[in-house]
Amino acid sequence: MTGDQDRPIRTVLVDDHALLREGLRSLLDRDTAVEVVGEADSFVSALAEIARCRPDVVVVDLKLTAGADYEGLRLIEEISRVHPAVASLVLTTFLDDDLVIRAVRAGARGYVVKDVDTTELVRAVRAVATGGSAFDPRSATSVLRTVSGARDGVLDLTDRERDVLKSLAAGKSNAEIGGLLFISESTVKFHIRNLIRKLGVSNRTDAVYVASKRGLV
Repeated sequence: MTGDQDRPIRTVLVDDHALLREGLRSLLDRDTAVEVVGEADSFVSALAEIARCRPDVVVVDLKLTAGADYEGLRLIEEISRVHPAVASLVLTTFLDDDLVIRAVRAGARGYVVKDVDTTELVRAVRAVATGGSAFDPRSATSVLRTVSGARDGVLDLTDRERDVLKSLAAGKSNAEIGGLLFISESTVKFHIRNLIRKLGVSNRTDAVYVASKRGLV
């Protein structure tokens, strides 16, 4: 957070349910450290509200539509790109290892679930506003579990998996990888599934990203 450190933390709430936003605003308004300056219920309205209010923190629900996609992840990515000084804090009912890691990779500085108490929520808002991170015990465990899994997987990659990984990084399709390595396409898919599991990610794109960060490709 920049500027006067004694002023309240300017916060925007993003959730598609008006009643939940109202309840959240009521909770946060009890603490003088936080000032809710705006609300939004969608990806588009959130970006407009952020541009208008210029908050320090945006509290984002991952599920902003009735569909299957977690539009909140896309919103966090866009906030990170367009408003890098604004901190994103996930507040959601959904908790699993994959979602926590995807949120962090999108740019979220914290991840808490909606049954968190007011004190903990304010602490999380304070933490991300001042450049720190904020995870409740359950989401922190997800991060540690995934990181540990990725570390173990790196040590356990077979030579063939490394070959497949290098081909993935080069943008090769499953059929092209099979032709290069003289294996069937189904065998390629088998190795890719193993890579995804060992690297603690959810898809082939993230597998390449994590592997590149760890110097494997």
